[in-house]
Amino acid sequence: MNPYERYVLPWIIEHSCGVGPIQKKRKALIPRAHGRVLEIGVGTGHNIPFYDRERVTRLIALDPAEQMHGRARKRAAEAGVDVEVLGVSAEGIPLPDDDVDTVVCTFTLCTIPDPAAALREMRRVLTPGGELLFCEHGAAPTEGVRKWQRRFNPIQNRIGGGCNLDRDIPALLRREFSMTELDAGYMPGPKIAGYLYSGAAI
Repeated sequence: MNPYERYVLPWIIEHSCGVGPIQKKRKALIPRAHGRVLEIGVGTGHNIPFYDRERVTRLIALDPAEQMHGRARKRAAEAGVDVEVLGVSAEGIPLPDDDVDTVVCTFTLCTIPDPAAALREMRRVLTPGGELLFCEHGAAPTEGVRKWQRRFNPIQNRIGGGCNLDRDIPALLRREFSMTELDAGYMPGPKIAGYLYSGAAI
């Protein structure tokens, strides 16, 4: 791991993923998680304060970027949330089949090297009728913005820890899940990184 990945990237993620409009989305989505919960790509732990401790019986969080785990654990301690943080990627979730009631995936599918494999794993570990709660940025609906997303994607990929601007999030999700709720739209700021998809799937 180079110095940029160890020191600079966590700072970028901490601040870019904690802006007001994104926090508002988290506040609306995360309290819906219940039972045994698996969070994919916990990062620095922005979701953790929003979990409802009365509804969550166990929280397991995955992220291969172990340099961010310390901040996530600190957030959990401050929020009074017990969390087990594992330094693994979602393409190989170390849990048995039908093991969790809710999977939470926010601002993560953009970065996972093989998102299709990760979604298969999420489906595998969910109980029958279990729910995936998601909020992701991805390909915009207008060709003009998508053109700029494609143009800037190689740069974003290098400076953003593998983040991609132009993934078709609904198409990825529908390979493994049935969408029960989908909200989409631009958030304030640069449009190339600001088209969000959020909702739920089973």
